Amino acid sequence: MEKAKKGLTLDTFLEYCLIMLLITAIAYIGNWIYSDFGLMESLPGILILLAIAFVGYTLSELIPFNIPSVVYISIVGLLVAMPVSPLSEAVVAYTGKVEMLPLATPVLAFAGVSMGKSWAEFKKIGWRGILVAALVMIGTFVGSAVVAQVILSMTGII
Repeated sequence: MEKAKKGLTLDTFLEYCLIMLLITAIAYIGNWIYSDFGLMESLPGILILLAIAFVGYTLSELIPFNIPSVVYISIVGLLVAMPVSPLSEAVVAYTGKVEMLPLATPVLAFAGVSMGKSWAEFKKIGWRGILVAALVMIGTFVGSAVVAQVILSMTGII
């Protein structure tokens, strides 16, 4: 199953770097709001996750098989977090200070935008579309946090 040799152009590379940095920034701020960890305390974990995503995506573009980038990202994450890895203790310690919910919210919002197939089309919507997307992300985050808080309180976990 060879995929067509589309290559990794500078434009697509820069576009994905921008997208990853945007998602990282949103997750970083969300983690600061949602968790008990400070900004500087969670920064190494956020940067480690960004590096894993970056390496996995780059591998998916360079290796000529039709395998989704999430597979490569997962493999890279597993390799650096496995107990036999010399990086394991640091990776687990630092990423343990990053909550799951702030990571999922911008990724899911971006996936929703991607359903429209194009950022160019999204940009045509203008500032109103950006405002709606921001409100959707905030609403998803706050709504998920409220549901999690209620369920965890009801079960006595917190």
